Amino acid sequence: MTEQFFLYDDMVDTKARFVSFMGENQRFDLAIMQTDRYFGKQIVLDIQSSRFAIIGEDDLKEPGYLEYAFKLNEEDAEELRDFLYQLV
Repeated sequence: MTEQFFLYDDMVDTKARFVSFMGENQRFDLAIMQTDRYFGKQIVLDIQSSRFAIIGEDDLKEPGYLEYAFKLNEEDAEELRDFLYQLV
């Protein structure tokens, strides 16, 4: 058996928040993780779609980012963006 080559293998403390809210067209079930990694950005997991993104305020301002990352239409992405602005 060959030896594994790890780029890193760290254990870090993580704070997780689980939140569910109903948008105009769909329900959002999210897990939001905060860690000292990713330059202060948060890992946002959409439990329903099994998609995730590392998100900071700059990402929320990037046109089309949430639409692409979570495969959302513009209206649903705007609802998610409004919610996430409260967190970052």
